[in-house]
Amino acid sequence: MFRSLPPLAILLGVAGLLPFMALGLGAVGADPVRALAAAEGLVGYGAVIMAFLGGVHWGFALGEHDTLSGGVPARMVRARLGLGVIPSLVGWAAILCGIVGHPALSLIILVAGFIGLLVMEFRAEKRDLLPGDYLALRTVLTAITVAVLTAVLVVRMIGGHVLL
Repeated sequence: MFRSLPPLAILLGVAGLLPFMALGLGAVGADPVRALAAAEGLVGYGAVIMAFLGGVHWGFALGEHDTLSGGVPARMVRARLGLGVIPSLVGWAAILCGIVGHPALSLIILVAGFIGLLVMEFRAEKRDLLPGDYLALRTVLTAITVAVLTAVLVVRMIGGHVLL
């Protein structure tokens, strides 16, 4: 499934899920102080990963800039650079919502951001703008990330917790 990606990229991508899982579990724990801290950490980590994913697209666009004579229109490179900033802004909005007292909205913004970015990446893949099996890996990682964020959102909204 992920043959064309470097094994280290796959390993690090999967390892990047560990903080989501650990913070997600902590965010639904029985101790309200620790649960809130974990939820805030989860939003912060999600925002960092959103910014990272935007940076990945900047890297793709800058690589295309070097090969503009190879057929990638300059307007497409400019669009990718512009779109690469959006994930950072989504992450920032999620953090701000948490700061002003809307932690559920922070999680909703992150879920929407991860799904929106994946949709954008599917469109980019149709134009052959993504390397190899990048989209397959991103789909798996995004599905797990969105599942964790959604589970935390639902459990916290219903006032539940997991005994840890």
